[in-house]
Amino acid sequence: MRKVPLSQSLQVIRQGSLNWMADRPIVVSFEVTDSCTCYCQHCDHGGPKDDSNNLKPADFRRYMDTLKPCVVQVSGGEPLMRDDLEEVVRNIKQPNSLPYIILVSCWSLMTPERYLRLREAGVDQFSVSLDFPDKRHDDFRVVPGLYDHLNDVIPKCAAYGYDDIVLNTCITSANLPFINDNADQARKWGVNLCYSAYSARRTGNRELFPGAADQLVQLKTQLDRVETRRDETNWIVSAPTTLQHTREYFEQGGRSGCKAGLRFLVVTAQGDLQPCSMQFKKFPLEEQARMVKEFTMNNTCDECYVAIRSNLDKPFLQLLGENVKRYLSFSGAGKKSKTPSAAASTAAGC
Repeated sequence: MRKVPLSQSLQVIRQGSLNWMADRPIVVSFEVTDSCTCYCQHCDHGGPKDDSNNLKPADFRRYMDTLKPCVVQVSGGEPLMRDDLEEVVRNIKQPNSLPYIILVSCWSLMTPERYLRLREAGVDQFSVSLDFPDKRHDDFRVVPGLYDHLNDVIPKCAAYGYDDIVLNTCITSANLPFINDNADQARKWGVNLCYSAYSARRTGNRELFPGAADQLVQLKTQLDRVETRRDETNWIVSAPTTLQHTREYFEQGGRSGCKAGLRFLVVTAQGDLQPCSMQFKKFPLEEQARMVKEFTMNNTCDECYVAIRSNLDKPFLQLLGENVKRYLSFSGAGKKSKTPSAAASTAAGC
């Protein structure tokens, strides 16, 4: 995974530090639509919704001016269902290169042409969901042909050489035996990989939560192998501490101490602030401080360890140190991007 260039790195550190001290969120997730092309087994979204009241592209400027996040997730539903997504991204991006924008998508609608347009508009990283390294991915998301589409479009986009595509595997009991196979697939496609953790809070389906004794043994075996596969290319982007806390989340059946609403929050498609995508207490834009007082300071929920939380759920100095080491650059143009062909040749030796 390429490192963020020096000037942008310094802006991220500066704005993140200011937000930490001012109790503003470090990361904001804009759910730009509730509609989705998938009906995933582990998700509470799915299918088309009424999008008539969604925020318009220019509306996002007001949220950026007020919240000032240094990182933004553009998510949904499926954000690629918005024909004006490029314009949304342009209105989120500021002249100082902030925020660092991550597009979270299943890529069912992605094409190489749109990938390039979104990069030009300001997307810094593309997060692509992958549950299984084969056509079981189609069944899990109820989208026939999705895996074949990814198998076609991901290598084509990776071949441009920007090294900005990260597969995300949400660990469930269904795909637990295959999470290293997903890492193999990432290598084959010339892209990167991170892991997140399933939460039963979304759907109420406890069967997908790998908390049984035999599943925890398998989880340990799989994640132990993940740790042995790290190398200087940073293709497995989940920090060791994040994966350790993910193990503990599954072992304990939850993880307390969530700072949703403070360190991160969600902006719904209609423009309400929510502490997270699974807590539906809504606040107007100007009342994030009231959200912190009324929700965050009294939050006892321990039912998730999703990526947006797991990457922020650390003391400030540890968070800063890990990001400087792994993602932020202090050498001019940043770490040179690894070409897809080099990634493929390295994968062949795994």
